[in-house]
Amino acid sequence: MDLWSWISELPYSDEWSTDPTSELTFQLASSTESLQLKARRKFSSNSDLLAITFYVSYDEKALWVSDTCQVNSDKPFLPLVLQLLQEIISRSPTAHNSIAAACPRSQLQKLKPDSVSWTLDSHSPESFSAFFNLVFLARLFWLCACDSPSDVGSLYFNSMLAPNLEAFGSAHSPVLRAFFVSAGIDVELAIMRTFGYMLTKCLLLREVGVGLQLLTPSYKNLGFSYAVETHGLWVLKGYAPLMAMTRSRSGENNTSTLRPLFEPKESVLKYALAHQQLEVVIQLEYSVEVKENFILVKTRVDNIRVLVTKLGFGKNEESNIYMHEKHFPSRVRVWVGPECGASYVTSLTLGRSTDNIEKETETQKILKGSFGETKVPKMKAMTRTTTRTKVRMWRWDQDSDGHVAIFDATLCDNTTGVEISTWQPYVGDDVGVNGRVDRDQVSQSFEKRYKGANRSFTKSGSWVFSEGLEGVKWRLNKEMEGSMLKWRIGGEVWVSYFPNEVKSSYFETRHVEWCDEVDLPLIVGAY
Repeated sequence: MDLWSWISELPYSDEWSTDPTSELTFQLASSTESLQLKARRKFSSNSDLLAITFYVSYDEKALWVSDTCQVNSDKPFLPLVLQLLQEIISRSPTAHNSIAAACPRSQLQKLKPDSVSWTLDSHSPESFSAFFNLVFLARLFWLCACDSPSDVGSLYFNSMLAPNLEAFGSAHSPVLRAFFVSAGIDVELAIMRTFGYMLTKCLLLREVGVGLQLLTPSYKNLGFSYAVETHGLWVLKGYAPLMAMTRSRSGENNTSTLRPLFEPKESVLKYALAHQQLEVVIQLEYSVEVKENFILVKTRVDNIRVLVTKLGFGKNEESNIYMHEKHFPSRVRVWVGPECGASYVTSLTLGRSTDNIEKETETQKILKGSFGETKVPKMKAMTRTTTRTKVRMWRWDQDSDGHVAIFDATLCDNTTGVEISTWQPYVGDDVGVNGRVDRDQVSQSFEKRYKGANRSFTKSGSWVFSEGLEGVKWRLNKEMEGSMLKWRIGGEVWVSYFPNEVKSSYFETRHVEWCDEVDLPLIVGAY
């Protein structure tokens, strides 16, 4: 689809007929009937072209009508883009128990035209076209899947959404990144949760084989991420629907074979688990110091926030206990460093040693006895041993790959010592072989994991890391002063599922990986 090019050329098109009521049509999809976008023009009293209105029609019946776009304005189709975005935001799923869902004052007001206008001005028509296609696909989703007859929804999923799934990858949405920076986090969340909901529905239909068997584009890199430099921080944000994440471990009972998501047993649970989205924010604080003979660049973890949010509307699901089940973070890996092949970095210094755990042992012996001419000697001995050690659910490591620094947080079970992201449950005769751990030992450690004083997650199921850990340092050649460098930043996140408050033998672990570039200014006064 190249809708934006077609729309932009409408005021100057030679295809208009002389009939004042003529229309131009863009074919969106077709089967026995056609889904079309139509443009209808309006003239002033002196026969000058004044405005254009758009319609989405199916079987010659109008399903949606746009606001009027004034052709003689500087940005004639800005009202169309604003309307599409506003209608997407108003229908967006809200996170379960979110402030936006509970507080009337947190509801979004109308989208400000400046953010869209700036995005339109700062990008070429070719790059803006990809952004418009995403926005139009999202608006059509609510229209075709929710507000139209079933045959319209089937046509949309098969002929429009499924063939364009790759458009939802980060590499195809540079304008979306600029728009999010301009529009703010609330608009960003609303739009990304809409995209996540769309992708989840499409991937679910493919999973159960409803009309999408022949449409097999790759969806391993679906989801969206971007990185920015702002106010002394490098920030990486990532979004991924659970259905689009790579399943690394999965199964039921005593098998390690990967199984399809849907089986007749516990289908409600697996349906609920599918309607989730991983939302991650990684913030690294950095600083630059110009020394006499070199430049010192420092960075440390400022904040990592991992949330698995429910993609749904929730009001009628509160009584269903399966709808409260969700995945939890089990490993977070962050890396940052110079661009590949950079020769101006002379060294990397890590700031954290590998853990060398110390155990404190206290031994006390008590000996009591009496000696005399007795048939039974009276002697008592007592030994008391105390071992103290610090135990944490999350193990934090630093590592390196060349001049790239790696921060790695791994969730471990205190009882068995296993790492959750790589653990494969075993039962029966396999238990105890090569250190294999009974599945119930680990599962019980994470039951009711969002309750109690010793829980490793927040009440909402998210994980926040903000401890002031030691940072890392790079030394750069002095001649790089005054440059604007590109620094790589990436993240890999694993999420796992064990039953929380329901009885089930199902488990799985999924993961996703993102990578981007951020600016490192070595300019005096820039830091």
